[in-house]
Amino acid sequence: MTLLSGASAISFPFVPLATVVRNGRAESWIFGAAAVVAPTGRPVASAGDPELATYVRSAAKPFQILPLLLAGGVEAFGLDDADLALICASHGGRPEHAERAANLLERGGFSVSDLRCGAHTPFDPDAARELRERGEEPTALHNNCSGKHAGLLLACRLLGFEPESYLDPGHPLQRRILAQLAALAGVEESAIGVGIDGCSLPAFYLTLSAMARAYAALADPAAAGLPGDLADALGRVADAMGAAPEMVAGPGRFTTRLIAATAGRVIGKEGAEGFYALAVRGPFPLGLAFKIADGAERGRDGVALEMLRQMGALSGEEMSALEDLYAPPVRTVRGLPVGEIAAEIELREAGAP
Repeated sequence: MTLLSGASAISFPFVPLATVVRNGRAESWIFGAAAVVAPTGRPVASAGDPELATYVRSAAKPFQILPLLLAGGVEAFGLDDADLALICASHGGRPEHAERAANLLERGGFSVSDLRCGAHTPFDPDAARELRERGEEPTALHNNCSGKHAGLLLACRLLGFEPESYLDPGHPLQRRILAQLAALAGVEESAIGVGIDGCSLPAFYLTLSAMARAYAALADPAAAGLPGDLADALGRVADAMGAAPEMVAGPGRFTTRLIAATAGRVIGKEGAEGFYALAVRGPFPLGLAFKIADGAERGRDGVALEMLRQMGALSGEEMSALEDLYAPPVRTVRGLPVGEIAAEIELREAGAP
C-alpha cells in the first residue's frame, strides 16, 4: 500500500487483518503484515510487506533450545516431551509449570536464585488467584519464560559455559543461538538485530519472511535441507511441543488449543507485541509469521486461524474445535454480545500483482 503519490509516496507495510464490529458496524481496524514460506525458502503468500522487520520475541523459543539438544541434553538430563515443551513455552505459571521448571533447575544443580528472568504474576488467572489467596508472592518460576531460562542454564552446565552471564548477547551460548537461528532463517547473522526481551534475554529482530522460513524448517527439517543432527534436534522440538501442548501455554489459551486440536500437526507460538508464528507439518509443510501493527493481541487468534484456513492447513473438524476463537465476541460490561472481531486478512499468492 502506498500513501500519497509521486515523489512524496510513502510505502506503508501494513494491510487490514481484522475489523472490530459493533452492532453490525465497523468500529476499529486491526492492521498488520504476514508471510508464508516453504521449507526451501520459497515465498508462498503474503499480506502487506513480508520483508517487514520486527522483534519476534518469544516466538524464537523453539530455536533457543537447540544448543541444549545438540549437546545431548535429552540424554544427559533425562528430558521428556513435557520438559522440552516447557523450555519452548510462554507458560501460564500454573503449579505444573512452576514445579517442572524447578525440577529442571535441580537436574543441573541450580536453584530459582539462578534464574535471571524476574518474577511476574502468573498469566493463568486461576494460578494468580490461588497465589493471592495463599498470601504468596510470585517467584521467577512463575515467569512465563522460566522454562526457557532453566533450559539455557542446563545448556551452560553441559557445554561448560559460565552460567552467571547467560543473559549477555556476547555469551558463547547466545552466539550459538544466533548462529543457528540465522541458518534456519536463511540470513546472515549480521542481518538479525538484537535487543533485550522482557525476560532480559536477547530478542531477535528479523523479517517476517525470514521467521516464516525458520518455522517452515521446524515444520519439515528434511525438506529445509538441514544437516542430520540439526534436523533431528528440530524435529524433536516439534514432536515435544505437539505431544505436550499444555506445557507450551496452558489450559484455554490459543496456542495450547491449536496444537491440541491438530494433534501437533500445527505448532503455533506467540511472541509479545502482536507477533505470532506457525509451523504446518505434514505433506505440504509451511511456515507462517505475522505481526499486528499496534502490538495488541485482540484479533490475533482469528487472524492465525484465517491464514491457516486460506492455506488449506486446517480440516473442518479442526476449525470447528476452534470456532469460538475465530471471531471472538465483543461484549458489554454485563457480558452481552454486541459484535465480534472478524478476521479479514487476504493472503496474496507470491508473485501475484
